[in-house]
Amino acid sequence: MSQNEAKRLAAEKAIEYVEDGMIVGVGTGSTVAFFIDALARIKHRIAGTVSSSDQSTERLRAHGIEVMELNNTGDLALYVDGADECDPHKRLIKGGGAALTREKIIAEASEKFVCIIDPAKLVPVLGKFPLPVEVIPMARSHVARQLVKLGGDPVYREGVLTDNGNIILDVFNMQITNPVELETQINAIVGVVTNGLFAARPADLLLLGTSEGVKTLRAQ
Repeated sequence: MSQNEAKRLAAEKAIEYVEDGMIVGVGTGSTVAFFIDALARIKHRIAGTVSSSDQSTERLRAHGIEVMELNNTGDLALYVDGADECDPHKRLIKGGGAALTREKIIAEASEKFVCIIDPAKLVPVLGKFPLPVEVIPMARSHVARQLVKLGGDPVYREGVLTDNGNIILDVFNMQITNPVELETQINAIVGVVTNGLFAARPADLLLLGTSEGVKTLRAQ
């Protein structure tokens, strides 16, 4: 089975968690693109969506799906997103697509976070995928020095601005054995907007596309 087929299977399974009249939180990335396409088939059943990126907003609107502001909707019942890495406790690394801040906001504001992934994203310990950190541009060098003190090798993601107008530092060579603690430590650095660890608020449910179908892993 191809990686794309695994992503599509997981994305289409997530539609089962969409209830009539819901406002659905929608993430960003290649797996979520399959979810948006599947959501289009039942768009008449939902009240609208809240999007985590300009990229997803564009795809949603191309399907004629209404995109709403989180400030106007209040908290959401459901958020569906992918991940760059996922550990056995459904803690994630996200931000490969530079949408981590808005993704984290919507995840925090949602009652249920359904994460859709292919098997390549499952890891025993987070950190092989470089950890994205969104940073206010003037603080880039300061934040990089603090990340080195935490044991990482930060690399500026050249040519990338987030939808919020900030830059990304990708932190390499970290074995993240305590992701909740590290998430807090990085977020405490002045100049950091947020980082791509979704550990304090992990996924509630994992939908894993495999050659044997979709496996459902619930929060431990």
